Amino acid sequence: MLKRLNVKIGPLTIAPPLFLAPMAGLTHSALRQLILDFGGVGLLSTEMLSAARLPSENPATSPYLITTEREHPLSYQLLIYSSKHVVGAVAKIKKLGADIIDINLGCGAPKVIKKGGGRALLKRKDELEKIIKEIKEKTELPITAKIRLGERFDINALSKECDFLQSVGLDAIYLHCRLEKEPFCRPPRWNKLPDIKELLDIDIPIIINGGIFGLKEAKEALEITKADGLMIGRGAAIKPWIFKTISDALFSKQATSKGVSDIYLPDVFFRFYGYLEKLFPPERQIGRLKEFTHYFSQNYAFGNRLAMSVQRCKDMNEAKTVAMEFFRKNEKILQVSPA
Repeated sequence: MLKRLNVKIGPLTIAPPLFLAPMAGLTHSALRQLILDFGGVGLLSTEMLSAARLPSENPATSPYLITTEREHPLSYQLLIYSSKHVVGAVAKIKKLGADIIDINLGCGAPKVIKKGGGRALLKRKDELEKIIKEIKEKTELPITAKIRLGERFDINALSKECDFLQSVGLDAIYLHCRLEKEPFCRPPRWNKLPDIKELLDIDIPIIINGGIFGLKEAKEALEITKADGLMIGRGAAIKPWIFKTISDALFSKQATSKGVSDIYLPDVFFRFYGYLEKLFPPERQIGRLKEFTHYFSQNYAFGNRLAMSVQRCKDMNEAKTVAMEFFRKNEKILQVSPA
């Protein structure tokens, strides 16, 4: 158990200090609700949202904005290029009932960089400062940002970036512990960030992200960095119960662990399937099921067969049939740890 059971981001208390990372095609309402079914998550997140398009999106039909009353606290992540998009985006976010506004400063997609967003916006400091200032003028919601370590590992440069973000009014920083161009297959660099708050000389909360797939990595990351919390991405799609496992073990007054016998994978898969059918228009369902299955199938020794079979499906009924057949054949050889 850790002494810190929560973290304050502006006026908002996040307990436990476990955050869902924004992920394209994944962190929509179906996955968020599946995670909530297990519990243990402190803050949920949307997918990356275009600040320019957000005002015209219909929350009743847009897969990016569909949500339910239980999905709180919820952070809305903005991909923004210009301060001219602040007014419309913030007005829409407030109307939707957001709890936090997050600015994407880590995306490295070429089309995003070309327009001056993501990592490129962090280098356009005058525009970024203007964006944050205008957001703060329009709302009292906490503002966060997600960044990477930088082009190369340089503690002084990273410290200056974080100091700048703190100085312009951010309430917290989510730090993905990889360099800008490092792929996900590269191990995160926790070992180079001991006592991170002191190392970077930052007062606002720092939440670290990258490579958290279970309790072992969570404990290691927190013990090394002494960060204010953890942000989990792909690990949450593979094991939607990961927040519950980590929360019970590290952030509960009485440490416990959710046993493997409590998790029946076919039920988890079809619960997600059911949320998709209930919440999303038919044309928006199968693509999201394929994206989820790509990760969730990793719980099985031969899960690539499930992922490939679902990937070839044209609709949800066909995907249901092939998934049921896979589970029927593989249920007896299931070996999965709770975290």
